[in-house]
Amino acid sequence: MNKNPFDLTGKVALVTGASRGLGQYFGRALAQAGADLVITSRAPDTLGPFQREIAALGRQALPLELDVRDYDSIQRMVAGAVARYGRVDILVNNAGCNVRKPALEVTWNDWNLILDTNLRGAFFVAQAVARHMIPRKYGRIINVGSVTCVAGYAGLGPYGASRGGVKQLTMSLADDWGVHGITVNCLAPGWFKTAQSAALYEDREWVEYLCDRIPLKRPGRPGDLEGAVVFLASDASEYVTGQTLLVDGGISTGATRALPKGNSNVTPGTTGKERPR
Repeated sequence: MNKNPFDLTGKVALVTGASRGLGQYFGRALAQAGADLVITSRAPDTLGPFQREIAALGRQALPLELDVRDYDSIQRMVAGAVARYGRVDILVNNAGCNVRKPALEVTWNDWNLILDTNLRGAFFVAQAVARHMIPRKYGRIINVGSVTCVAGYAGLGPYGASRGGVKQLTMSLADDWGVHGITVNCLAPGWFKTAQSAALYEDREWVEYLCDRIPLKRPGRPGDLEGAVVFLASDASEYVTGQTLLVDGGISTGATRALPKGNSNVTPGTTGKERPR
């Protein structure tokens, strides 16, 4: 094999939810591998600094407005991306949200916000992009999920349902679109310390409890996802589709779970403190 299968030079990658957090790490990793970007946010004015950062890497980044809960917004965004670059080769379906509440406190509107954003939005963004991928017989779609695809946690009922739906949706779309040369996979992070979740990690007892449950004994760092997203976006994964790649330090293995010191009544997985991505 002469060509580097991880090289994304000449590819166009669309990353939703790129105004902060893991979306920017995904975009940065793809740009470093050679891709030009489309970056989206409900507030595109916030994308300027990231656009300039990508330009400093020698790549282009087109900022576009996107609200994944709005069908017309999705269509406008994809049309704008295709008008600029002529195509989209890679989609990272990253936009998402969460409302953390005990199940008895979840409202009708909470449920709709989470499912409309994380699941319905992911489907219709993928659909709009796939319409342009199918004629070219090529595409890489990466739906961003979570360890909650495969595990349940107290206080995360609607979120877990949405991420479990993303896992199932990934398999269905892989079967639908594989004949067109499109792979569809789910990238599922575990417990990651980001700017948005930093406050959680100030609780030393909770961090110790969490690390005891992770075989690699630490929370994830955003850089731990870079290789995974490039792999799924590249020709290195051309025969991988319909899969969920868990990047979780092994917590989904069901490793032995230590309890917080001095609290023998806590059931692992039901502390109410657990908040994955």
